Amino acid sequence: MKKFQVVGIGNALVDVLAHTDEAFLEENGIGKGIMQLIDMPRAVDLYGRIGPAREISGGSAANTIAGIAHLGGRTAYVGKVRDDQLGAIFAHDLRAQGAVYETPFAPKADDKETGRCIVLVTPDGERSMSTCLGWSEFLGPEDIDEAMMRDTEWLYLEGYRFDGPDSHAAFAKAIRACRGAGGRVAITLSDPFCVERHRDAFRRMIVEDIDLLFANRAEILSMYQTDDFDAALKAAAGEVAFVVGTDSGHGAHILTGGQHWHVPAIPTQIVDATGAGDLFAGAFLWGLAEGHAPEMCGRMGCIAASEVISHIGARTEADLRALFAQHGVI
Repeated sequence: MKKFQVVGIGNALVDVLAHTDEAFLEENGIGKGIMQLIDMPRAVDLYGRIGPAREISGGSAANTIAGIAHLGGRTAYVGKVRDDQLGAIFAHDLRAQGAVYETPFAPKADDKETGRCIVLVTPDGERSMSTCLGWSEFLGPEDIDEAMMRDTEWLYLEGYRFDGPDSHAAFAKAIRACRGAGGRVAITLSDPFCVERHRDAFRRMIVEDIDLLFANRAEILSMYQTDDFDAALKAAAGEVAFVVGTDSGHGAHILTGGQHWHVPAIPTQIVDATGAGDLFAGAFLWGLAEGHAPEMCGRMGCIAASEVISHIGARTEADLRALFAQHGVI
């Protein structure tokens, strides 16, 4: 048995969450429902403009790994922070969930800070993200522990991390080590604009190295450059062993081995949509690692997503195993 069920690689960020309205988004040039990259001066300016906020550890793949750890999975994370207040918050919160986090801190004296994502939640529960990557941007091959990668069943890669000068090489090193030792590789496409920036690199990786693709409707339509969701799912299934396509309130589609399941969403009052896809992926991967059937993994994912959108923040607040039991999936 390998030491880890899932090891994640991605951005290491702290989310700064605040409620706002549509007018604020428009006045401040913030695209609704998407992630925009910003620099530190813009982050400081936006922070000064928003109302009361909460600081909660985030980062897309880090949320996924935290969810797996919450479920009792054997898991670890790779992502860069600085030795500062936000970096300490990030490391503490991830380790407190039970995940291994050993990426060395950048020194306090460095001029770059721990990354942060200003998440603005409108009354409809949609989240609009302005992300300053900080040190997270500089994840490189030197940060990849090949022994860890060889000792995991699944390697989980965050598409957002493609926005960095050395991250492609870091991913390639991790993939070689994982697959060379018989492990499998999953990736989340993260955001349609991320796909637009890196479509060719994503496509090569999908075809050559990926065993499981996570994407929402907008992301997979962008990847396969079509307006037909079903056609995009089928195109992906021709290239990847597992395809998981999420579709907000319409649930999720799972395609593997020539089969196609649709799993309905769990009706939920949306408070904050942040982390829905992250926790879906965490529950799905945990289910796979525990030997559950794909359709059951999809049901777990929908339950986890419904829990995280019922409150502020992208980390679960309820006992997911208890929720699974209530819904009859374990």
